[in-house]
Amino acid sequence: MRSPLNGHREMTGNRYLLDTNAVIALLQGNQQVLQQLQSSDWIGISIISQLEFLSFSGLTESDRQLFNQFLQQIETLGLDPAQPDLIDLIIQLRQTYRLPLPDVIIAATAIQANASLITADKQLKTIQEITVVDFLP
Repeated sequence: MRSPLNGHREMTGNRYLLDTNAVIALLQGNQQVLQQLQSSDWIGISIISQLEFLSFSGLTESDRQLFNQFLQQIETLGLDPAQPDLIDLIIQLRQTYRLPLPDVIIAATAIQANASLITADKQLKTIQEITVVDFLP
């Protein structure tokens, strides 16, 4: 894996939340994801994506270091019981779409952050409340 954003912070344009598969693709040098992020003014991930990435069994120490550098350049959004709107949205999406809870949390986080979700997960495209930007892994 290599450094994805190269310190590129003065971005203008859209807001993007990256699904876990988009984080992995970006750190592996996926040009489609990188190009999409070049026009952004905000990039974030859900705490769920951070947990999924860091708990991957094949993660090397250099992957972990690269990911930690990546985290310094973006915003990680968590779950907080003091955010009842987010909690309600997660429940509503889970009941409506019957998707796995981690996917629904990521989707709800994108909605709450007013961000497009970058993902290769075709199931997430079924959620009508979000704008999905897909890519080829």
